[in-house]
Amino acid sequence: MSARTRREAATIREEWLGLALSTRPCDRQAAEAAISELYLLAGFDRPRFHWASSPLTALATLPPGVRPRPGEDPDRVPHWPVVTSLSRLAAELGGRIDAAVRGAHRELHELVRREVHDPLAWSARRLVPVLEAAHGRPLRRVSWYEDVTTVAWQARHDALRRLGGVEVFSRAQERQARLWAAVARSCGWWWPRRDLCVLSERPAELRTEVCGERGEVRPHHGGGPAVRFADGWDVYAWHGTRVPCWVITDPSVERISRERNVEVRRCAIERLGWGAYLDRAGLRLVAAAPDPGNPGSELRLYDVHTGTRVLLAVNGSVERDGTRRRHGLTVPWYFDDPIAAAGWTYGLSADQYAGLLRRT
Repeated sequence: MSARTRREAATIREEWLGLALSTRPCDRQAAEAAISELYLLAGFDRPRFHWASSPLTALATLPPGVRPRPGEDPDRVPHWPVVTSLSRLAAELGGRIDAAVRGAHRELHELVRREVHDPLAWSARRLVPVLEAAHGRPLRRVSWYEDVTTVAWQARHDALRRLGGVEVFSRAQERQARLWAAVARSCGWWWPRRDLCVLSERPAELRTEVCGERGEVRPHHGGGPAVRFADGWDVYAWHGTRVPCWVITDPSVERISRERNVEVRRCAIERLGWGAYLDRAGLRLVAAAPDPGNPGSELRLYDVHTGTRVLLAVNGSVERDGTRRRHGLTVPWYFDDPIAAAGWTYGLSADQYAGLLRRT
């Protein structure tokens, strides 16, 4: 594919990413009209609509006089009848795209997958922690959030049509594709019950960082909540990991030592800074050595007083701002050699790690 086509693909990707990250007020009229038509296509009557100010409110409340049907509690969203039917419609439509273009338009299909669909799908997955915060628990089955209500598969169809003039749908299927696109353009997350569709307004603020060559993003803000809704509900995130607010606003050695979640503890240390953490925590330096996998950098092994040790290393790759992040890796207590400890994190011996040309 030509450089011009790749640039156009990147432009399409950015357009759809802008929709996924939009903080503009929802177009309620357009959203309700499109969702009503999708209900009919799925074999259900047009629903009543209820708008909420945030996903937390959307999952926790129903309009006065409405009682949830059996089996439609928030913990069973993937199994709701309307969700199941709409998911099937979307999967069949998306599958038709792939089936139609893999043969006759293989090169274009691969370009669109690589440059448009996959980066958008990756970014959508990084927003699932916001929904997990609203649900109050980790989500195992998230196809409704990752595959159906995101823009990735719709952007794929749009890119194929705009870049190669590829039309893969019948008139009825094209109508359905336009309805899904209309929903994506007009609102954020939504939950289709049998008689009632609950929709959340978009966030008032959404902070992200670009972390990939193809524009992949993840929620991150080092000075406050990464996601904030108009009703005050917010979510804090550090490089894509959802964290308690103290990690961002007031990290301390005492709070870090009490934190049981390893990922949260790692984020808090990074927020505080590894240098400051090591100084304030009074960790004993066991040994240091030049990093053979990252010339010019040093490996430092510390005793954590909890039956483990921490290997402090420097990323082999450069961040987008030109810096190299330092990170700590927990290693077994019996390591006294930083190079052996570094090799262990890669499943290598000390000699094998020492022979690496460069790690990332």
